Amino acid sequence: MSNLSTADQKLPVTIITGFLGSGKTTLLNYILQNFEAYKVAVLVNEFGDINIDSQFLITVEEDMIELTNGCICCTINDSLSDAVYRVLERRDRIEYLVVETTGVADPLPIALTFLGTDLRDLTQLDAILTVVDAETFTPDEHYNSGAAMNQILYGDIILLNKTDLVSERKLEALEKYFYSVKNGARILRSQHGKVPLSLILDINLSTLDSALDAGTQLNPNTQHLNNDGFMSVSFQSDRPIALKKFQQFLDYQLPDTVFRAKGVLWFAESPKRHLFQLSGKRFTIDDSEWTTAPKNQIVLIGRKLDALFLLQSLNNCLTK
Repeated sequence: MSNLSTADQKLPVTIITGFLGSGKTTLLNYILQNFEAYKVAVLVNEFGDINIDSQFLITVEEDMIELTNGCICCTINDSLSDAVYRVLERRDRIEYLVVETTGVADPLPIALTFLGTDLRDLTQLDAILTVVDAETFTPDEHYNSGAAMNQILYGDIILLNKTDLVSERKLEALEKYFYSVKNGARILRSQHGKVPLSLILDINLSTLDSALDAGTQLNPNTQHLNNDGFMSVSFQSDRPIALKKFQQFLDYQLPDTVFRAKGVLWFAESPKRHLFQLSGKRFTIDDSEWTTAPKNQIVLIGRKLDALFLLQSLNNCLTK
């Protein structure tokens, strides 16, 4: 029987974390399109945001997509470890694993999945990469989220993203703050998640692994998802939305407590399928073609949301 615990046989793993709307999925798309050194597997919470051109698809299963370049994408349904074992079943064809956390997740319990279980003999935690929205992150508040702070503290690399939206002065202030809370912080700047992949992948920077080897005691309470009061509200409808009413909802009715929203929209004024993304007060709507019957599906994520108000407001946007 071969020895699976040797470092060169372990599957290297990068964990991408970061708060809601920081640009994690944009970075994932960039990795899938440009990481040519290895055949990579990506674990995500849903396929919806992964931008995969149909010409690159080989097979689509319920929770796995296989691409022509040898990469695969899997969804994390209930158990992260189960999803990892599914990837390991294809170990002969997969050489690297990237895991995207949810925006309100503490990265430590995810890292411990690889470091504190049987997966430690099969995987090697390469680095925890924390994506930060340079425009919306504020050092004094860090979204009033303990998880957001832990994303900074446990990150081996801090990717300061969306640098094109802020001044050099603010970037320098953010970098100064990160250095003050994290000794020896490694900080990279990026726009639209674009960064030389040789700087973030296959770099063997993880400090958590060595901390566990040294017997460092980690707080057991952090092994549970710290959602800091965040919740999601989902809306669906088979009736089209009136564009003007939806714009008024975004301008005048959307609460400041909504940090993130995304969905597929069907506007009465357009035959197209519209992909909607909102982060803070910024939003984008991109066109695509319908491959199913038109409908609306929206998820709003925030803190202490009034679900009834949001659902009624969105329902009022529908055509009569």
